[in-house]
Amino acid sequence: MKLSVIVPVYNMADGGRLEYCLDSLVSQSLEEGSYEIIAVDDCSTDDSYEILKRYQEKYPDRFIAVHSEKNHHQGGAKNIGLAMAKGEWLGFIDADDWVVPDYYERLLKKAQDTGADMVGCDYNLTFEHSFKVGEVVHNNNKEQTGVMDHDKYKKLLLETGSLVVKVYKRELILGDYKPGTREKLDVFPEDIFYEDNAVGNTWMIRARHFEYIEEPLYYYYQHDASTVHSISKKNLEDRMTAGRMILSEARDNGYFDEYKKEIEFQYTVLFYVNTLFSAMPKKYKVKDCYNFTKALGKEMKETFPDFQKNLYYQEKIHPEEKKLIGLQMKSHLFFYIYYRLLWFYRDLRSGRKK
Repeated sequence: MKLSVIVPVYNMADGGRLEYCLDSLVSQSLEEGSYEIIAVDDCSTDDSYEILKRYQEKYPDRFIAVHSEKNHHQGGAKNIGLAMAKGEWLGFIDADDWVVPDYYERLLKKAQDTGADMVGCDYNLTFEHSFKVGEVVHNNNKEQTGVMDHDKYKKLLLETGSLVVKVYKRELILGDYKPGTREKLDVFPEDIFYEDNAVGNTWMIRARHFEYIEEPLYYYYQHDASTVHSISKKNLEDRMTAGRMILSEARDNGYFDEYKKEIEFQYTVLFYVNTLFSAMPKKYKVKDCYNFTKALGKEMKETFPDFQKNLYYQEKIHPEEKKLIGLQMKSHLFFYIYYRLLWFYRDLRSGRKK
């Protein structure tokens, strides 16, 4: 088996989203019998699993429908799929996204031609179910590609890109694991969002040759219910958990010291900066926002006391955000009052105050 594609599914029956994704997978231009689609229903409460079973009946040569009795978020569904995967290569796709008909053929051809063990491409942000090119996002860049060395690893750690918009030689993720030996693996963290962030760095470090096709072959569907557009305390806490896991992954796999500055910056952005400025706007109504953001700042300072001196932080963080962060590091109370007054004033000036 050349390729296994893992599809975690949870409540995707509405509006034909799941079918649009699955149709793009079952019609891939790969040779018949060379790939399998493992779709894992994560205890959906709608008809998602019934849809998966229909695809398995229609495409028994390439489609496997699996049902999890417990909901463990995408990480749990992926762990079930990975335990079954037989492919020499592994790919992932979110159940409301889709890919062009020759997506996997082109990625695998690139690997064959270059000897790469990880291959990616660009993707489209789109609000409609079509193959029209939308807003193109460059998932990686050419400076990261080729046979890996210290400098390329640094660049990949700073900008890993989306993990679903890549394929991986199975050894990078599963080592010498034999398919079907276990019902579930322990690759992704379960019961949290941002599971990809927690493990992605380790995959980057294990790669020996990375290649990249500078074309948008993957379609990333935008809607209000997606994780990146949802702000809740659970969502923010999961982001923080993923940040902590980035550090433990790096230490456990022996690359923390060598790439400390890159990991420090990545942790700072995911764990702290993005969480802080997602929690603060009043429209999201994060419960007990004052104490939540106070604890966030305290943990950031304890974990990396000198994070504001990090060169990547100085170069890449917006000046206004750096100013606000500097205020919080000195006095959370002053920061909180200043932030609220600042945005109250801006709302008044823009006419958006309700």
